[in-house]
Amino acid sequence: MKYALALITALCMLLSGEVTAQSYPSKPVKIIVGFPPGQAADLIARLLAQSLQHNLGQPFIVENRPGAATIISHEIVMKSPADGYTLMMSSSGALAVNPALYSKLPYDPLKDFAPIALVATGPYFLVAFPDFAPSTVKDLVAYAKANPGKINYASSGSGITNHLIMEMFRKAAGLDLNHVPYKGSGPALVDLIAGRVSLMFDTGPAVLPHLRSGKLKAIAVSSLERFAAVPEVPTMAESGLPGFAAVGWAALVAPAGVPGEIVTRLNAEVTKFLANSDTKQKFVLLGLVPGGGTPEVFAAFLKSEVLKWGTAVKESGARAE
Repeated sequence: MKYALALITALCMLLSGEVTAQSYPSKPVKIIVGFPPGQAADLIARLLAQSLQHNLGQPFIVENRPGAATIISHEIVMKSPADGYTLMMSSSGALAVNPALYSKLPYDPLKDFAPIALVATGPYFLVAFPDFAPSTVKDLVAYAKANPGKINYASSGSGITNHLIMEMFRKAAGLDLNHVPYKGSGPALVDLIAGRVSLMFDTGPAVLPHLRSGKLKAIAVSSLERFAAVPEVPTMAESGLPGFAAVGWAALVAPAGVPGEIVTRLNAEVTKFLANSDTKQKFVLLGLVPGGGTPEVFAAFLKSEVLKWGTAVKESGARAE
């Protein structure tokens, strides 16, 4: 009798899961983005929302909730019902950097969110003022060691991803460089183009137009593979730093506790979206590389990223409150 009851219970749970997955979504779904319109995570969310709406037959509405280094938006999602109707396009900064940067972060990236899929990665380019003497990583390392403390590099701010990547490079190569933090990528690039600073890591969308115009030169890219839009630019790894890889990324997550069947269905839809040739073309123009993989693969990736960026933050000495 006990065996029969257990079997019936298991069958009911299985059927309930199938019904949940098949009926989802039955109303509009929100995708929260912690950045203003036009930034990479926002653009990715809008492209994905179009695909989900077309394939699943319900509106997928992107809602921008910027502020406090995306902390506000993550609190909103964390506290939302875990029913699949509030999702989030999160990022490496929010889930991997913030936990080490903020001493009182109100969310735990590994416990408060259900991983759905890694949607995109974005390599960073090591770029320089055109008249800066070194043009390769090897030459840069030699020049910096011959001129310790004389090279200034820009960042979008202390503790921001491009600052941390340069700190990773500085430590890996044993260099003495001067950090000049700016309030955002725009002002930093203005001074880099003017030659007031010599170096900077920044994203493809930010620097590719300046590389094409000749206002900046590219020394290397931070991903393990070369970027399709500028295949002539070598990776840091092949430029004398084996294994060096540091990329930004965007991922779809939900509040912890969302039904597994919904996670599986959304992951399958993201996979289809990323396999679409139109998506791939648009990602290249945005300086992005399609992600992919199962929720479990993304969960493991997230754990490794929290460790990597946490170490980088600690070594950089950056803190935020």
